[in-house]
Amino acid sequence: MTKPRTVGDLRQLGYTSRSVKAEIRQNLLQRLERDQPIFDGIIGYDETVVPQLENALLSGQDVILLGERGQAKSRLARALVTLLDPEIPVLAGSEVNDDPFQPISKAGRELVAELGDRAPVDWLARERRYGEKLATPDITIADLIGEVDPIRVAEGRYLSDELTIHYGLLPRTHRGIFVINELPDLAERIQVGLLNIMEERDVQIRGYRVRLPLDVLVVASANPEDYTNRGRIITPLKDRFGAQIRTHYPRTTGDEIRIVEQEATRFEDGYAVEVPAYMREVIAELTHLARRSPEISQRSGVSVRVSICNYETLVANAVRRAARLREALAVPRVSDLGALVTSTVGKIELEAAGDVDEARVFERLAQKAVLTVFNRRFQAGALGGVLEAFGRGLVVEVGETLPAAEYERQLGRADGLREALAAIDGLGHPARVAAGVEFVLEGLHLNRKLNKDRDLGGLRYRA
Repeated sequence: MTKPRTVGDLRQLGYTSRSVKAEIRQNLLQRLERDQPIFDGIIGYDETVVPQLENALLSGQDVILLGERGQAKSRLARALVTLLDPEIPVLAGSEVNDDPFQPISKAGRELVAELGDRAPVDWLARERRYGEKLATPDITIADLIGEVDPIRVAEGRYLSDELTIHYGLLPRTHRGIFVINELPDLAERIQVGLLNIMEERDVQIRGYRVRLPLDVLVVASANPEDYTNRGRIITPLKDRFGAQIRTHYPRTTGDEIRIVEQEATRFEDGYAVEVPAYMREVIAELTHLARRSPEISQRSGVSVRVSICNYETLVANAVRRAARLREALAVPRVSDLGALVTSTVGKIELEAAGDVDEARVFERLAQKAVLTVFNRRFQAGALGGVLEAFGRGLVVEVGETLPAAEYERQLGRADGLREALAAIDGLGHPARVAAGVEFVLEGLHLNRKLNKDRDLGGLRYRA
């Protein structure tokens, strides 16, 4: 079917205009009725954030998402685009997405007055109806609302003529979704301008009052510490948002792992990579421990990006070893965890500044993560056969750069170790065996069952 190309074609087709909030509400209801997923790629919010956001959208309310960094606030806001219609008609050439039946700009009104039903129509895709701005102290009213264009004045128009205005981001998102990240960072005078355009639907640009009845769903994000501090955001603007929704970090390591697997960067370059389930758990557990650690500032939060970057670094270290040793399969080991210092310490803030060693804080968290995951998988006393072998004088050498074949050779000397590896799917390929051996031995060491010595070549576990 040919799309209508004029206002008359739209009228003949029986097209009726809807507000953007009514459009989102209707599309959301259709998904709920069909039991379709509302927001793809959003994990861990099904019982908490998503129902609250659905209520806000069904109520036609502007929304503020309140949470620490790395809690998918921006992703959630961008996912709202999928609730818009695939396309909507706009007046051709309009800077502010004028509705063909209800234009808000002077240029749009004059076009319809001159051509009537012959006024041309374009079709605007849903992706172009989304606007986003990061709030910074240098943002001006011109950025958000608009400014007088000196070129248009030079062409002969009067300053009082609305056609001299170059519109900002908000008017250009008319009939769409506008997102402003880190709202409290806006200067107060800009907050006032934002309030006027949201509430009163007018703004003064260079002394000229422009009435813009914008049709916009406004979504803002903020850190709770900044948002609740008096003076960071003006009260009338805070009151303008109908719903304040508190986001949170993944509440289970399972959700954390699912997010990591979804977001981690992968490369197709010939190197096979296999990350054991217990190593995934260690990565997630490390982040969860950091979120509860008294040594780490919880005001700034510990982002999910810590888990994602740690997973990527862990894989990279394993691939680097596989390339140097010319091994076909790269499997991360416990000895690779030391490489994660670079991807962790830059994303956390310590409570005590000065002499505190960030690397030491990370080491304690990593050890506790391995211990927690190990105790989750093995019951006390289940590895008695392994400990008996060490009691008879067994010594096992491990190391970040030790070939996987060397681990398999040592495996035959430790009674019971093969059964322990079978319990964590650590048998088969030598690289898988190497990772499993390190995990089991480190878990026993952290449970004070084995001693661990460091030397230039790596580590040695002994009774």
